[in-house]
Amino acid sequence: MNSPSPFLHAEPLPPHAARPVILCFSHLRWDFVHQRPQHLLNAAALDYRVHFIEEPELGVGPAHFRMRVAPSGVTVLTPVFERQLDPVEEQGLLIEGLQRSLGPVPLIHWFYTPMALRFVRDLPCDLCVYDCMDELSAFRFAPPDLGALEAELLSRADLVFTGGQSLFAAKRRRHPDVHCFPSSVDTGHFARARRPLAEPADQAGIARLRIGFVGVIDERIDLGLIAQAAGALPDVQFVMLGPTAKIDPDALPRAPNIHWMGPRSYADLPSYMAHWQAAWMPFALNDATRFISPTKTPEFLAAGLPVTSTAVADVVAAYGRQGLVTIADAGTIATALRDSLEPQDADWRRAVDRTLASMSWAGTWAAMHALVAARMRATEGVR
Repeated sequence: MNSPSPFLHAEPLPPHAARPVILCFSHLRWDFVHQRPQHLLNAAALDYRVHFIEEPELGVGPAHFRMRVAPSGVTVLTPVFERQLDPVEEQGLLIEGLQRSLGPVPLIHWFYTPMALRFVRDLPCDLCVYDCMDELSAFRFAPPDLGALEAELLSRADLVFTGGQSLFAAKRRRHPDVHCFPSSVDTGHFARARRPLAEPADQAGIARLRIGFVGVIDERIDLGLIAQAAGALPDVQFVMLGPTAKIDPDALPRAPNIHWMGPRSYADLPSYMAHWQAAWMPFALNDATRFISPTKTPEFLAAGLPVTSTAVADVVAAYGRQGLVTIADAGTIATALRDSLEPQDADWRRAVDRTLASMSWAGTWAAMHALVAARMRATEGVR
């Protein structure tokens, strides 16, 4: 069966010099929440032609990619096909057609989801990279074959990166070339919150004192702890920014001082944070949070906000033991949050800034790029 043109309803790919190409396969949509994939691939677009392939959507007509180009130059491709078509076969045909259209250039398959192996395992590439940012098999509604597909991906990958120390400890036993790249931060972006910024209109009517959170509201969030904290601190307003996923919105605790505000753009986050007095990370301690390294930890700190968190392993190891983040549980959360509203001393701020000075997404990408380039050179002429 011949593959149709993969770019129906889209402009042709723009011409480029024969730069290497990254085809990234992601379980996250480009416009969902701005996090690790966007930070790294925006940086990668300076060195590579980057195509970010989202999970498919249903549509009408021949299978095709819906295409748009991000400001950084990353090409975002959404597979679209009709309900009755086989999703694995159709995605495989679309990717095969895409690879043919790229011409004879060095090609990297970059995975955020092992599920993509179902439709690309038989397609050639010069390098296979698995950037493991989460233990997806532990998440709610994980596909039953995800574990087996990850094992296959680990057997195929030339390089494995992990998004935190806990993931590194778990994966290093399963692959000979694993490198730990914990969550980093665009310090300059979030440090804007330390200066006076105009307050967003939808937050201006919320009374102070405010403690905020930014992130996806899903099974990783301890809803009971949020209700408990809000009840214990009725004079504190809890501002919760982010989309709800995989949980019933009706299950969210309701109280006059809990404000579920939905998602906000990455560009606007400093404007919200500038008008908070502290931040918190009320994560549940369960299988879904065992390996997480929350990107929001350094983002809150860069914004100058005292942070209180539950005892997520990577947060405790990287920030709690250094006194940069306060670790609390149900028995201590109210006291810890109340204390976080007090002015922080200069020593804490200096320690925060020393830690953040060694963290940047640009630096993380530069280190990854060096490893990728070295492996590409080593495999020239082999495949």
